[in-house]
Amino acid sequence: MRLFQPLLAGATLPGRLVACVGAVIGIALTIIVCGGLPLLGPDLPIIVAPLGASAVLVYAVPASPLAQPWSVVGGNVLSTLVGVAAFQAIPSLPLAAGCAVGGAILVMSLARCLHPPGGAAALTAVIGSQGIHAAGFAFAFAPVAINSIALVAIGMFFHRATGRSYPHEPAVMPPGADASRIRPEDVDAALADMHESFDIAREDLDTLLAHAERHARGRAVPVRRARFLRGG
Repeated sequence: MRLFQPLLAGATLPGRLVACVGAVIGIALTIIVCGGLPLLGPDLPIIVAPLGASAVLVYAVPASPLAQPWSVVGGNVLSTLVGVAAFQAIPSLPLAAGCAVGGAILVMSLARCLHPPGGAAALTAVIGSQGIHAAGFAFAFAPVAINSIALVAIGMFFHRATGRSYPHEPAVMPPGADASRIRPEDVDAALADMHESFDIAREDLDTLLAHAERHARGRAVPVRRARFLRGG
């Protein structure tokens, strides 16, 4: 049964079912909205494949920094521009594909909009159809930008209707958090020690640790009280 346990901390089956419904609505409405726009040429797709991965982030992990509106729109659009530039500048297809994805990671990181589907968007611009290649840099705006904006807008309405925060707002610190022995600089030092990146906002990490310490203090109180009654 461990195979069916969620990989993400805090994930629940009802939450995943809500995410499934959101993805169905988000992708379907994005296709409907974008299909009615006259900006798309006959040789361009109504929706690009990387939007499927974007939908997973927006609807399944809306608190992730990688799923925020600027990450989705900026990451997909900037990565596509990088992919088009790589295809036009590098004759070798394998090298162009590699440079597109690597360049997309660099540009997204500098623009603070890291979004994993952006790598797929950059790759699509290199290995896509003749219609995509003929569109050039315009492909980044129609359909990629239009798809991304539509998906994010629908996500905002959906999460508001289901009681979730999107765009995500950091959780509120619990009462008594100021008395915590863990300080922000301690968290920064720990992250530096681990040499890892984690898919959680810095503010949410602080709040999570404060909540955990509050629960630990609450567990410690009955233990101390029991020792006092025993005369220990």
